[in-house]
Amino acid sequence: MTRDGDDGTVGVDPQQLWLNPAGPRRGRRPAFSREAITAAAVALADAEGLDAVTMRRVAAQVGAGVMSLYSYAPDKETLLELMLDHVSGELPVGEALTGDWRADVKALAHRQRALMLRHPWLPAVLTVRRTPGPNALAFLEHGLVALRPAGLDGAARLEVLAQLTAFVAGHVAYEVAQAGVAQSPGRAAAEARYLAAVAADGRHPELAEALAAPGRSVTPDATFSRFLSRLVDGLGSD
Repeated sequence: MTRDGDDGTVGVDPQQLWLNPAGPRRGRRPAFSREAITAAAVALADAEGLDAVTMRRVAAQVGAGVMSLYSYAPDKETLLELMLDHVSGELPVGEALTGDWRADVKALAHRQRALMLRHPWLPAVLTVRRTPGPNALAFLEHGLVALRPAGLDGAARLEVLAQLTAFVAGHVAYEVAQAGVAQSPGRAAAEARYLAAVAADGRHPELAEALAAPGRSVTPDATFSRFLSRLVDGLGSD
């Protein structure tokens, strides 16, 4: 499923991976499948992070020998492609669209965020360009339909969806990182005193004005919704 590129590099051949997948070797029917291998890898990544996903660990999860996995996923890059498309199957593509493209696109972004929070390793995988598999293609098609009323051409709609996914991935990566940082009440109080002192020193009038503005909800859901609205509401026809 890998091929030599024109520049001498080796990468995953998407046609071989998605359109001509390798089947089991002849002989006794194996006790596992590509789907089982992928699901085991996803479960490992969910529980322990991407570093835990090795061919040896995945083989142990499905009760197979390491070498027997290579006809399904010859390397970790291929396995990551399979994992990405596997979890993309959790994204809804059969929901009726409202015709209000901004509302529909925001709903898609919220679905993406929920998916990435369930699978915190996903933003890191998305930072490397990958070819969408069947599930990702179905969601992409759904997104393109949702954006059609915006009056954008096909290329612009693809760009908007790429921008949206990048925004969600970056935001979730930050959310996950912040959630992993234990901050004591004492540290939070110290930071508040510091910012108050900075705002009062007269050298940062814009910051002082911003800090004096009425407070907004800082829950993760509310923050994401505000940021998303600023992004989507500014989109329109070329």
